[in-house]
Amino acid sequence: MLAARLHGPRDLRVESIPRPGPPQRGQALLRVLATGICGSDLHSYLDARIGDTPVEQPLILGHEFSAVVEAVGPESLDGNHQPLKPGTRVAVDPAQPCHHCEPCEHGHPNLCRNLAFCGNYPYGGSFCEWLLMPARSCFPVPKSLDDTEAALLEPLGVALHAVDLAKLRVGHSLAILGSGPIGLLCLQVAKLAGAAPIFVTDRLPWRLKLAERWGGFPIPCDRDDPVQRITKETHGRGVDVVIEAAWAGDTVGQAAEMTRHGGRVVLVGIPGDDQLALKHSTARRKGLTLVLSRRMKHCYPRALRLAAEGRVDLRGLVSHRFPLRQVVEAFQVNCAYRDGVVKVMVDGHR
Repeated sequence: MLAARLHGPRDLRVESIPRPGPPQRGQALLRVLATGICGSDLHSYLDARIGDTPVEQPLILGHEFSAVVEAVGPESLDGNHQPLKPGTRVAVDPAQPCHHCEPCEHGHPNLCRNLAFCGNYPYGGSFCEWLLMPARSCFPVPKSLDDTEAALLEPLGVALHAVDLAKLRVGHSLAILGSGPIGLLCLQVAKLAGAAPIFVTDRLPWRLKLAERWGGFPIPCDRDDPVQRITKETHGRGVDVVIEAAWAGDTVGQAAEMTRHGGRVVLVGIPGDDQLALKHSTARRKGLTLVLSRRMKHCYPRALRLAAEGRVDLRGLVSHRFPLRQVVEAFQVNCAYRDGVVKVMVDGHR
């Protein structure tokens, strides 16, 4: 089968490798339909690592994906605890927690001490034609959702978890730093939660246009100082909550500066240098609550309902599509941040 494997920084190759064997107990063999390129994929592509996890052997990237079930092993129950059947189209949770460690037992599988995660070394991902996954990671999707929307339930789940951590109340003011796919999904979810106003920053004008379309107050951070602008718009008070979804330059420091006294900052972005820095006196004086968001937990059923009911716009995020054979070009386009790029999708069988 074809698979896109990362061999080193910017060294992504489409190669022919053996197809996975038959599924074992509790497993499903999946044929990949669509995969989105995530910001964490870009970190891995550029640096051959993410955070403190280096890529030490060729690795298949990708974790935002939809698939169709080709075969199942014995006792294979899906994410809804129902028998998983061949031919079912599914959205796939890339996280594979152990379900037995202390965080898992406490209801935090996203913090699992033994977590396996698609596309995060050493676990292979979904930029390939077939892969094996736990059946419980598979969530059947209705015909009303296409393959792309099903794949984008994963970043929608990340946004849901971030907004959960934000503890928004109706009428809370919010700033979202970064209007990439996660920031734009946080915007849509926060609107549903009743936040207003919602300020959204970015340096790319086409992304800010999407933010404005979905009800955000756009701030071009390459021309306006976001802290000064939000301070002015809030008459010196600051916003109740900031969701940092960019981690570019001084966005963490800006988040602390623009949050009101007693406010909350949720850090979602991943820093390229694996460092977190902000002015301590600002955070201390304001008594800020800082929360770091890791992936998601228990979000797929909610994400699926929101998408199926048309309460979020997933298709509107997609700016580019490539077949699997052109995945290298897809990464190059995404890394360049040009040509109106927002979300790049790779189709598994085109």
